[in-house]
Amino acid sequence: MFTGIIENTAKLVAIEGSETLKHLTLAYNWNDVKHGDSIALNGVCLTVANVQPGRFRFDVIKETLDKTNLGDLRVGDEVNVERALRAGDRMDGHFVQGHVDGTGRLISRVADEKEWRLGIETPDDLVKYNIPKGSISLDGVSLTLASIKGKVFEVALIPTTLDKTTLGKKQIGWRFNLEADILSKTIVHYLELRDQT
Repeated sequence: MFTGIIENTAKLVAIEGSETLKHLTLAYNWNDVKHGDSIALNGVCLTVANVQPGRFRFDVIKETLDKTNLGDLRVGDEVNVERALRAGDRMDGHFVQGHVDGTGRLISRVADEKEWRLGIETPDDLVKYNIPKGSISLDGVSLTLASIKGKVFEVALIPTTLDKTTLGKKQIGWRFNLEADILSKTIVHYLELRDQT
């Protein structure tokens, strides 16, 4: 479980493996990371498979590569990273499971002296979870839906988010990892099941 409050970004320094299993290595200097820990990369919950001084590695299976943007990454790219929530920690952001629902393309960006806004096109099967002023995780970042127009939602970014995450650096066409709010998914799922009976 995560909060969507990104601790920082980390650089991808190696990609090894095949189309069905990739090994992603990040350069980062957390001295308390150990084998088996859960860390979210761009909002995807992964398990630390190997720890070396100044870096750690993750094994990523084909399903994850197919359903997220992790398969699009190249050596040198930066990713948003967050360690798992510990019991007793302050709960900022919103509950993020690290179970990506799909990807949405960046189709517009407003970046001027007044504001930063990103427009993302939602896949058809996820539109039902877009709630006005509801929460969404975008590449692991906890955000509020600022507006919704059909399949497109907008998020507004504050300077801290631009500074601590990769969101403001993405080009039009980038596939963001989307995780809808767990409460939205639970309610919609319950209602759909109820209507089937």
